[in-house]
Amino acid sequence: MADIIAFKRPRSSERHRGNTLCRSGHHKWEIDKQSVFDTRLGRLVTRFRCKRCGKLKVKAL
Repeated sequence: MADIIAFKRPRSSERHRGNTLCRSGHHKWEIDKQSVFDTRLGRLVTRFRCKRCGKLKVKAL
């Protein structure tokens, strides 16, 4: 016979971790390391990616 493994149901705080903050507009921005600088219209811009949800933001320097 096989061993029966009891699975623990994840708590709601673990299921929704980080999503509630991003939905309210409080992202955790960090510089995208794969493409640090990009040129657009002759200006130097930096790409930021949210650490929690993955949304992209481009900011001109």
